[in-house]
Amino acid sequence: MKHVISAVVAVVCILVGGITGHFVKNGLTAAAGTSAHEADSHKAADAHGSEKKKDSHGAKKESSGHGGGGHGGGDASGDVVYFKFTREFIVPIMHDRKVESLVILNINLEADSSISQKLFSMEPKVRDNVMTTLIELSNDGRTFENITDVESYETIRAMVLLNLQKAVPSGIQNVLIVDIAQQDL
Repeated sequence: MKHVISAVVAVVCILVGGITGHFVKNGLTAAAGTSAHEADSHKAADAHGSEKKKDSHGAKKESSGHGGGGHGGGDASGDVVYFKFTREFIVPIMHDRKVESLVILNINLEADSSISQKLFSMEPKVRDNVMTTLIELSNDGRTFENITDVESYETIRAMVLLNLQKAVPSGIQNVLIVDIAQQDL
């Protein structure tokens, strides 16, 4: 008798779980359908505004609505992509030949879509260029002293952009510091 009751309880639990899963799935699908419908109506209302997309390498692309799709195809050279490095940059801050702290930066590049593939294939070289610039700035003794200072932040951005434009002469428009943190040792 105990085995029969256990089997009945197991079957009831399986049925309740299946029914609940069905309702949850349909509820999520209905909610997703509503969200997709709202997004489509927003896009229709803002047909000439900017729309963000991702390319095959995770780089976000912003287009004006006229460069791609059914208007002649292909990427227009005026489109912007955001190139995201595969890892953060970790910069040691040294004093008296000892590492005092580490600064961790998450940097993205704003670039023309025409050089998106070039940046992807050149990532090690571009990353080396950025890291060399960051090490140079860490050795000046001022820039990374106070990372929350806007002047230091802008110095980092400007120097990285200047040195990147020497390695990649055209296409990189801006350096975006997405995250920055400091860990004292």
